[in-house]
Amino acid sequence: MKDTAKTSEMRRRQFVALSGALGAGALLSGTGAGVSAAAVPGSAAGDPQCCPCPTDPSPPGSGPSPCPPQHLQPLCGSPTDTDPLWQDVQYCTQGIVPPSGQRPTCLKTMPNYVVLHGKPETPRNYLLLPSCRITGIECPFLVTTTVANYWHEAWENARSGGDVPVQSQYIGLGVNSQSARQLNQLHIHMAGVRASTQRRLQDLEASGRVALQPSQWGDTQYQAAVTGADGSGDRTYRILRLDALTQNLFDLLNLYVVRRFGLDMAGQTLVVVPKMTATGFARAFYVLNSDSSLHDGTNTCDHLLVYS
Repeated sequence: MKDTAKTSEMRRRQFVALSGALGAGALLSGTGAGVSAAAVPGSAAGDPQCCPCPTDPSPPGSGPSPCPPQHLQPLCGSPTDTDPLWQDVQYCTQGIVPPSGQRPTCLKTMPNYVVLHGKPETPRNYLLLPSCRITGIECPFLVTTTVANYWHEAWENARSGGDVPVQSQYIGLGVNSQSARQLNQLHIHMAGVRASTQRRLQDLEASGRVALQPSQWGDTQYQAAVTGADGSGDRTYRILRLDALTQNLFDLLNLYVVRRFGLDMAGQTLVVVPKMTATGFARAFYVLNSDSSLHDGTNTCDHLLVYS
């Protein structure tokens, strides 16, 4: 990857052009787009033969979404790619053993996604990956109305009582930017966050420093410092509160931050922290975004998430 301004601007223009053609900015308000389809009858979760990558379109919320079309492969990846995480997905969905011979543990296999262990393998380090070939946050297919709602699926798995629950009182979900990640199959980290992170976000909300509408997300008054869990100090995030994960977070980010400020989608990180109180889940989510254009910004979710 080249980190020159010329390359970044070219990638940004490609993303804006393609995402606009695919309907970027179309919101999924009030729908459960891409929520889990039922497992294939007669197949157990984790059975490598159970769930081939879906290819046929279906209405939002009714089952598996289509995969990115072939013309997006330059930005979204080709099914013939050899990325290790993509090979793990193919093993879980199609039974194709990776060239390394190492078979991943398929914790859950559904038509839209698979869940795997993160590294290191701990009770608070899991990954949710699309069953389609999607390299990462830069793929324009992620901002369309037909893409599965991977964030909703990640929360439903990671929450207390979910199929792959994160063993932490406070949960965080995150996606890295293109430059910050090491592997090139979209993966949502399902991990923990520190109690201090949860308190900081609630304090910011109480003081009016958290946007309550997606259109406000990029406003300066809703940018705030949050101390990292890794000892790296404060980082600046744009902070939005949502009452549910029914909207396409990638599309909201693209419309209200990336396109608004002429940024590069590939350079963004995105973190979701469910709001928790003494009585449990408060039915709200803090959605944090950052990038290198912010003062003390970051392009990785790793500063906030706790994996071990």
